[in-house]
Amino acid sequence: MTTVERALAAALYAESDADLDTGASLLAADPSADAELALRGQELIGRAWERGWQPADVVRMVRRELAEPHVRLAVELVLVQLKRYERLPARWAEQAEGLADAVQSAGDRSEDRFTRATLVLELYRLLLRLPAIEPVGPLPGTPVHLPPVHGEPKALTRIRALLAKAEATEFPDEAEALSAKAQELMALHSIDEAVLAAGGHRGDAPGACRIGVDAPYETSKAILLDAVASANHCRAVWNGEFGFSTVVGFEADLEAVELLYTSLLVQGTAAMTRAEAAQRAGGRKRTKTFRQSFLLAYANRLGDLLSATARQVESTASTALLPVLATRAVAVAGRAEEMFPRTVRTRVRGATDAAGWQDGTTAANRAHHGPGRPGLPG
Repeated sequence: MTTVERALAAALYAESDADLDTGASLLAADPSADAELALRGQELIGRAWERGWQPADVVRMVRRELAEPHVRLAVELVLVQLKRYERLPARWAEQAEGLADAVQSAGDRSEDRFTRATLVLELYRLLLRLPAIEPVGPLPGTPVHLPPVHGEPKALTRIRALLAKAEATEFPDEAEALSAKAQELMALHSIDEAVLAAGGHRGDAPGACRIGVDAPYETSKAILLDAVASANHCRAVWNGEFGFSTVVGFEADLEAVELLYTSLLVQGTAAMTRAEAAQRAGGRKRTKTFRQSFLLAYANRLGDLLSATARQVESTASTALLPVLATRAVAVAGRAEEMFPRTVRTRVRGATDAAGWQDGTTAANRAHHGPGRPGLPG
């Protein structure tokens, strides 16, 4: 039995810190075992791919369960594994690029051999225990299933630019107007894609992607993501245990959901911070209940507003397009049911802070409509 085999046998199924220390000590004392240890890590990452995990999912799980040094090791393993493939699915390539940037910004860190061995064994133990989850796209190395590479549609480029400006500006009125315009373009872009698919008889089928839903206040964030997904002809299924939602829909709509959810979350968090500061300036000290109520109201109100916008935009479409939209909705629902035949409803704790609820509702109205735009009845 090799040093690595003895170390893994001692540590991966360890019931105590002493067993982990034993494995780390064996590895620390034998530098010749490093290559075999790295190979075992690649095998574990490959197994994670086969079980439905993608690069961002793995790193997110490591960050939730372990510490930043483990995250850095996980990113290194993932990037080495991905270099084996000549071409990656689009979402994998985007995730790899983001992880590479994170590694570069982290800088070099050095640990003694025992500390590093301990970190590696703790990481491997987590990777070994990752369960199978629903796959949301092709694995690397299966080019037959990869779509052709095209440039980003001009509509998405414009939407991305509008939302970036909305997040960056220090003027709330400007942010509101930019976000409102972006949301209108998203709805129109979805209709355009449906028209192209129907007219060109493309064999489009619903796909899926995973979007991280991180603590704190993850329930409110999951509700917000569900609202954005529903308004953009998608279905979202939240997995609270692993910190993500799986969104099912056609590719153009999935891209819109990712963009809009991320932007609205950024804007909502900024609005919450400003409102909380005003509350504390007035003498309030209970901020947790305020934040929970704010984000819950923000998510619920935006759900109503986004759905209303989608209905309004679709009402301007020709009657000939309505069967196309209905067919796509049935396809998305069928794909979601196929992926998640057993889902349960989650009981959400109600808002307990009236000021937080009111401020969150106001922030949702402003984020959606912008100045001078008509609202829905309260």
